[in-house]
Amino acid sequence: MKAVRLVAPWLAALASLLAGSLATSADEFRTPSLSAVRVEWRAVLDQLRAEINTQPSITANFAFASQRRVPSYDPRSRPALVQLNAITSQLFPGIGRSSVPVLLPFDTASYLEARQRGAAETLSVSHYQASFRPADLFHAGAAGYDAMFALEPGAGDGMPERTFAKPVEVHITGSLLLYDLNDRLGGKGEPVKSLSAQYPDLRRVIREGYVRYAFTRFGVPYVVSIHCLDSTPRLRRLACREAYPVAERFLKALRIAGGQPSRPRRDIASVSAERPASLSPDFTYRPSGDIVANSGYRGQSGRPDLTVYSQIRFPLAKAPAFVHSQSFVRRADQYPWQDNFCEARSFEVGQCARGFGHQGQDIRPGACLSNKGGESCDPKRQAVVAVRDGVVIRSAGQQGVTLQVSTRTEHIRFRYMHMNPSAMDADGLLNGRRVTEGEKIGVVSNYLDHPNGTSRHLHFDVQVFTRDGWLWVNPYTTLTSAYERLIRGRGREIGPEPPVAAAVADAQPEDAIQRLDPQEGGGN
Repeated sequence: MKAVRLVAPWLAALASLLAGSLATSADEFRTPSLSAVRVEWRAVLDQLRAEINTQPSITANFAFASQRRVPSYDPRSRPALVQLNAITSQLFPGIGRSSVPVLLPFDTASYLEARQRGAAETLSVSHYQASFRPADLFHAGAAGYDAMFALEPGAGDGMPERTFAKPVEVHITGSLLLYDLNDRLGGKGEPVKSLSAQYPDLRRVIREGYVRYAFTRFGVPYVVSIHCLDSTPRLRRLACREAYPVAERFLKALRIAGGQPSRPRRDIASVSAERPASLSPDFTYRPSGDIVANSGYRGQSGRPDLTVYSQIRFPLAKAPAFVHSQSFVRRADQYPWQDNFCEARSFEVGQCARGFGHQGQDIRPGACLSNKGGESCDPKRQAVVAVRDGVVIRSAGQQGVTLQVSTRTEHIRFRYMHMNPSAMDADGLLNGRRVTEGEKIGVVSNYLDHPNGTSRHLHFDVQVFTRDGWLWVNPYTTLTSAYERLIRGRGREIGPEPPVAAAVADAQPEDAIQRLDPQEGGGN
């Protein structure tokens, strides 16, 4: 009996310790895991030499061997690339900042030969870009580069007749970093026979509203994508099959345009995310994945994700703010927050059950109170701010704005929806503009194709780069972490919510067609 009495307290203490450990880890936030690739720069120089040699008159302008003993990541070890960047940076500013070889639909050799003859200015840039107009966006950084080109309707010899009215926008990304997602759809696709000789490992797949062409060159993953509708052609919407010849024209035209070696990177392991030590007296939130009951696509539940994908500034300027569904179970602005990433929408989201969801989170600002100085605030002018230093991706007239970040440790995008397009146009919130963290970029509004098209709130989502291109991930935990820093207090997780039937307010039907512009495939 005595032995039993001695062991029992020890077991009780151990059980208590384990219970406390589990309680602590249940809401533990984690940073993302990323893989870094190693670039085969010698192969880059070999291909660049072959491309330059097609125009013998310019070959002497490039030095392919360095006489200095310097590390392989030192620019002096690749003088030909330094020379190339100096020339192409006039068309693609900052191209030398890319840590991976920059592939663009740009015939560098022909352009340089014409430039040497003094004839380059007599032809438009499109002449050297397979009829694609000058780049709408080019952004290079420590994680790689992103570029966007467009083909006007009717442009390009040999292109089949098309029914769309707008220019076709083509995006390309090359990245040194890959986000390690648990992606059940990753790596799938079909080969493209007409491109197999140029890109032996290329695969084509339609995912999350884009047709994507993924391939590896020089050890680097690249993805070319076009926003399209996976259905029969429509007058004002590009069908994915119509996009195929445009994408293939783009891929066949890709050449080395620049880039510069950098120090080798290491993989980035997931670790516990930092959170405030002190508890907030009032901020509470339901678990990630705990969406309103029966609000998922065909009644599916949400998907838990405790990843803080980036340490961001919260996208609304002031607290309080409330993450809640804007389509199911209307409620007053209050805590606790609730995840709405996998709510039923017609938008493709590979991270949600059955592949459909909301793509992001809806955020409502709190009540507009008077300032301490007595100056009243306008409830319709509550500020939206940049969550990080980054570069804007947005064409005039589009109702969404994307902020892109490329650093040594991340390659990530943040998208804002429902701000007024004309106000963003007037403010110059357009392709290539650089913004700083905390800078005001708009106000919370209710725009969805037209004013009053949705309730007054901000839709915010996150995309990360993978071998399948840019994919949507759940920003709920990222927003929770950012909000805790804003209010300087750690929230308390409660829930899950009791399984009651959802009262549908204004959810889009499952078979609804996406009505948004190419940069705005997201929900309301």
